[in-house]
Amino acid sequence: MLKRICSKGNAGTVVALAASVVLSTAYAQALPGKGVTVIPVQSSQDVESFQTELVMEGLRELGYQVQPKAELEYATAHVAVANGDATFMAVHWKPQHNFFYENAGADAKLSRAGELSRYGLQGYLIDKATADKYGISNIGQLKDPEIAALFDTNGDGTADLTGCTPGWPCERVIEHHLDAYGLKGLVTHNQGSYEALMTEVFRRYEQGLPVLYYTWIPNYVSAALVPERDVIWLEVPFSSLPEEQGVDTAMPNGKNYGFTANTQHVVANKQFVEANPSAAKFFESVFIPGNDINAQNYRMHQGERSESDIGRHVQGWIQANQQKWDQWIADAKQAAK
Repeated sequence: MLKRICSKGNAGTVVALAASVVLSTAYAQALPGKGVTVIPVQSSQDVESFQTELVMEGLRELGYQVQPKAELEYATAHVAVANGDATFMAVHWKPQHNFFYENAGADAKLSRAGELSRYGLQGYLIDKATADKYGISNIGQLKDPEIAALFDTNGDGTADLTGCTPGWPCERVIEHHLDAYGLKGLVTHNQGSYEALMTEVFRRYEQGLPVLYYTWIPNYVSAALVPERDVIWLEVPFSSLPEEQGVDTAMPNGKNYGFTANTQHVVANKQFVEANPSAAKFFESVFIPGNDINAQNYRMHQGERSESDIGRHVQGWIQANQQKWDQWIADAKQAAK
């Protein structure tokens, strides 16, 4: 066939075709994930979609066949990743999720190298207007029934704290705090869908009513209600956490919000990362500043939360950080050699 084409004076075409085949083959060989299927898993919180989809996009560029992400809550997700029913979860908080990590097999079954994000704060906040008017700076002040009643939203005489979705690790910490600080019977921990509960917090704030809620950073909440401008963090009377999270929660600046500072990690199946050094290197390298997560989450809060919206946010972030992104991909490819 090649001789027949050449005989018709199309030698240039043959060379071009041959070069194209060589380039295509080289490109395929340069993708270390070719033929490997990856199953991401994420909690029901769609504000985690940005981090998850960004990691998924990196794996796609490395040639992995990335399946649509499955939705599982944290405890089940850690077990699924450990057992190989899923490949990775992009939003693992350390030490907040240590309990789940240990119960799923810890380092024998899981990997969490690198930091996806850092400086994750958690705690309790109230509106600044109420804090300034009544001199409230510590959650222990809610032991005063008159102070607690300021945050009563349903007339039962107790402060209503907007807290955690049931099953989240923060649920255990909040319940522990209510006991440790003598607030049971004075503070009601309201639980349900976190975003639905926070919608009511935003409504009350806009009406000029007192609000009391738990949140974390990075998250859209602190872009909507900005600490030190709209709301303030409440300190706690003393450090007290469930045993597996340690004890001391004081920050370097002396503030104590009752929770240890967290880092976010990609937690992945141990066997997978050992068999796929390229993916392991990418998991270790990828990093998203907390302010970027806040900003993207706030865009979702304002209505840009469809799959296409989030995909656009991911592509926009990659383009804005193209040099770093390209280096992460190059390093990941190199790790496979």
